[in-house]
Amino acid sequence: MTSSATPLAGARPSLKAPLDLTQRRRTVIDQTQVQAFQRSLTDPYQPLFAVLDGASTPNLQAIFSEHRLLNVCLLPGELDPELVQAAPYLAQFQAQSAFTELFLMQGLGNHWGILGTSSADLRTLRMHFRKFLTVWDPDGKPLYFRYYDPRVMRLYLPTCNGEELRTLFGPVTAYYAESESADTLLRFTVVGDGLGQQPLNLVQPAPSD
Repeated sequence: MTSSATPLAGARPSLKAPLDLTQRRRTVIDQTQVQAFQRSLTDPYQPLFAVLDGASTPNLQAIFSEHRLLNVCLLPGELDPELVQAAPYLAQFQAQSAFTELFLMQGLGNHWGILGTSSADLRTLRMHFRKFLTVWDPDGKPLYFRYYDPRVMRLYLPTCNGEELRTLFGPVTAYYAESESADTLLRFTVVGDGLGQQPLNLVQPAPSD
């Protein structure tokens, strides 16, 4: 995990996105592609969740308020104002929602976070995801693990063995993370002792002349 984490700085790590990762990009996704994603879900009525990076998602608190999203911060305790803005948050919502459209149309390519499906409640999911914020290197040094950055998640999952996958998935049925091209979602599942990976292209090719 050491290559996917940044060292903790005392009790309050820096939550800013690493500077050596790819720059923000925009991709054009319209309502047709949003509906394609919704149809790809095994159960379109199963709630979705998102682990959102406050450091990469502009005006996240305003988004929560506007869309009336059930949400909770993954960091414990009282946070100073800077950390409130940069912290990771867990949110739960329906696939057929305006926030799903917003995430797909504006979040992809801008590394807002990861999506997933689960029948677990918000409290269970929060307990699950909080376990992975701090990991340790072979020397016992604590590291802050930015797994909710889709650029980290899509690289880390394929390195996991069966036991690690079962631990990371827990109550999660599937994870979705933007691909390197930013116009494709990668759907990750556990298949036996291995990782299942399915690309979902959200941008239709331009018609040929």
